[in-house]
Amino acid sequence: MNVRQLDISRRTIAVAAALIGTVSLVIGAHAALNMRALDAAKAVTTDQVTGSIGQASRLALVIGNGHYPDAGAPLTQSINDARALSSSLRRNGFDVDMVEDATRDDMVRAVNRLKSRIKRDTVVMLFFGGFGVQAGRQSYMLPVDAVIWKESDVRRQGVSIDGVLDMMKEQGAKAKLVVVDASRRNPYERRFRSYSHGLAPISASDNALILTSASPGKVADDGKGEHSVLVSELLGNLNAQGSAESVFNKTRVAISRASEGDQVPTVSSSLLEDVHFDAAGG
Repeated sequence: MNVRQLDISRRTIAVAAALIGTVSLVIGAHAALNMRALDAAKAVTTDQVTGSIGQASRLALVIGNGHYPDAGAPLTQSINDARALSSSLRRNGFDVDMVEDATRDDMVRAVNRLKSRIKRDTVVMLFFGGFGVQAGRQSYMLPVDAVIWKESDVRRQGVSIDGVLDMMKEQGAKAKLVVVDASRRNPYERRFRSYSHGLAPISASDNALILTSASPGKVADDGKGEHSVLVSELLGNLNAQGSAESVFNKTRVAISRASEGDQVPTVSSSLLEDVHFDAAGG
């Protein structure tokens, strides 16, 4: 090999080495960018999951049943109440599952969804607006597809409020809030009773707070407003400063005074700590 050929070979090797170095740099840079993108994606996913977990600490199941085939007219207030209350609770940091005109299957699925999300630090709220009937010592929320001719049908086709409370307890909910606007005179009870008995007392055991639209065994008229009397007063008090117990008691007093004692809501509490509806209050 002569000197000229040797120089050409050296130059070729040098060029090849330079090309290899450049390709390596490009590959390295591309890999680094991919890692950054992956890290960013992981960060976004983590933030989303963390946010979801945070929201799950305040859960609400809101059921508004209005169109019962056996009723003479739809309960339009129940639907309005469910929608307005859901909006207010969401503004206050609750993750709300709202169900309208729910069949029994709809209600059972909604309760099961709620059950699957309750954690040890969860504040849980249940609202039901519609027809309710007491059977034995329990009060039952009635689905719109209920076919009831005797009291045993209530137990079979209704959803027990006490049963939902027991589920919340078993799941270890931090606090349980229940609002039941169902003390209405309804077409079902007349089929097996001479008069309407309203609802049975609902026990507020184990860190629970319960508000019902009338005293046990009493019925309440709906009135003619967009919302029921109970929900209208409740919405007005939700954003006030103070505990949930204070909100429920203010609602009870306002309705009692406005009706001159004809409608007296019931508040039962066994809360062991202050619970607030507004997110800032805790």
